Amino acid sequence: MKSRTLTCMTTMALLVALTASLRLAAQDLAEHHPQTHYRVVNLGVPLGGSASGAAAINNLGWVAGDSNLAGDASQHAELWVYGYPIDMGTLGGPNSAVLWPGLNIWGEAVGISDTSVTDPLGESWSCGAFFPASHSGHTCVGFKWQWGVGMTPLPTLGGNNGFATSVNNFGQAVGWAENSVHDPTCVPPQVLQFEAVIWGPGPGQIQQLPPYSRDPDGSATGINDKGQVIGISGICQNAVGNQSALHALLWQHGTVTNLGNLGGFAWHTPMALNNRGQIVGFSDLPGDDNGANPNFHAFLWTQAHGMQDLGTLPGDAISEALGINNQGQIVGVSYGAGFTNPRAFLWQNGVMTDLNTLIPPGSSLSLQAAQEINDLGEIVGQASDQSSGKSPAFLLTPR
Repeated sequence: MKSRTLTCMTTMALLVALTASLRLAAQDLAEHHPQTHYRVVNLGVPLGGSASGAAAINNLGWVAGDSNLAGDASQHAELWVYGYPIDMGTLGGPNSAVLWPGLNIWGEAVGISDTSVTDPLGESWSCGAFFPASHSGHTCVGFKWQWGVGMTPLPTLGGNNGFATSVNNFGQAVGWAENSVHDPTCVPPQVLQFEAVIWGPGPGQIQQLPPYSRDPDGSATGINDKGQVIGISGICQNAVGNQSALHALLWQHGTVTNLGNLGGFAWHTPMALNNRGQIVGFSDLPGDDNGANPNFHAFLWTQAHGMQDLGTLPGDAISEALGINNQGQIVGVSYGAGFTNPRAFLWQNGVMTDLNTLIPPGSSLSLQAAQEINDLGEIVGQASDQSSGKSPAFLLTPR
């Protein structure tokens, strides 16, 4: 037991040292090379379909996301270990995916997976917004994937479905899960209430987080190594954005804080946070027709300055901030009106830059969305490949 404890302490010390060195390297990169250019790696579509996506990258350079199978009727969660793809499988149903920054330094990944169980209430659940038509009829739950263990389902609050988004370096995962309450604010086929939760760090552990004020429903979207959790609360609706995101929230020290918004009615959604407590996401502007016409912009929230509108790339109307590293570099996606022409961006030193201008001009890839950036400044997301007609995951490394 003593040997195991010493080994654990040594490993944690090495991790702290590695993280500190990465932070210093990335800080130098951000401060002294504001126009950094990138090598671009096409991660391909390893399971034979026409599309893949990368949503998470840890400080070792491991990448997690999803890949379509041949025929594009289903998708599986995918892990790229230094470019080598690994199919994470599913929990018995047709689909699975890592959709948020759900990968930690130990290689633990969290996401969502269909099961083989038919949903007794016929709900589409939150997974219906991200999975192909083959999801229909299945329950969907959060999972944790571990090397040598595989994919393990995460418990719900007594309902049928769950959704995992993020995991920290201490094995705590967050997301949302259904309970057994039939919520009158749900819009059919959604029936059951859902709440923000923390899973772990031990197996089978689940803790419910309270929604804001009188909101009946809530979701958690991110957690850092200090145990700070971000998310949303609102009404049940369809369990996907809109008025389920009436309030952007921060849970810390046993309290829940409303982060405010950019003036709209709904779609106020924090997506990621770093260990400095800086939070990024998107929030509607005034004129969103009570959420029916989303017009959100990317935001940065800090304790000192509250919520700051990051704007869009020139000529665009809509944006989302999706990832932030410990140096405050932010990545996301900017759209034209009507969610057209998506372009991946990097925001640093107060400036938003189209990442397509920072890769070699001969690349066949058009970078559409950047989803996470690690402390070395490496960026992952989804692209369109003009040479193959496919939409592969990409990895950018500073050069």
